[in-house]
Amino acid sequence: MASRDLNDLIPAMKTKSEALIRKCRDRGIEMRPSATLRSPFEQAELWRQSRAREEVQAKIRELKAAGANFLAFCLENVGPRSGPDVTGSIPGLSWHQWGEALDCFWVIDGRAEWSTTKKVNGLNGYRVYAEEAERLGLTAGGLWPRRKDWPHAQLSAASSPARARTLLEIDRIMKERFEQG
Repeated sequence: MASRDLNDLIPAMKTKSEALIRKCRDRGIEMRPSATLRSPFEQAELWRQSRAREEVQAKIRELKAAGANFLAFCLENVGPRSGPDVTGSIPGLSWHQWGEALDCFWVIDGRAEWSTTKKVNGLNGYRVYAEEAERLGLTAGGLWPRRKDWPHAQLSAASSPARARTLLEIDRIMKERFEQG
């Protein structure tokens, strides 16, 4: 299960995440972490859950052909999954594997609220969260032009670690950090 601990984030993201949660609270919005650091195996589970076997097998072949054997192993190892489409990022290509992303959910009267349109005292928690994230210099998933991800905030403006590193570098780093055994 993905970590919810802000201490698992890199220092710059931890500091901004603490400030983000505090600024939301100052505006009367309680946001609670649901994911900080996520292993590439957990990312593989999320990515696989909404994809057909053929798409998964094609991605595994593509990763192996590129020499990204550990990332391919992560996708292969978690086995078939089912569920809603919640991510477009394969293992290693989500900022969660780098400790540079935070997902939070909005809490109203002790219960998780997922609506991006519901308002309490004229405010929607996810809209406030996105506004405050941007003010802190974070990138808010709810403000992305496509594939909005309202609970998500990340340190980098780049959509993926693949914008800054090669797939082979990502594969090597993920293997060093997360290989089991």
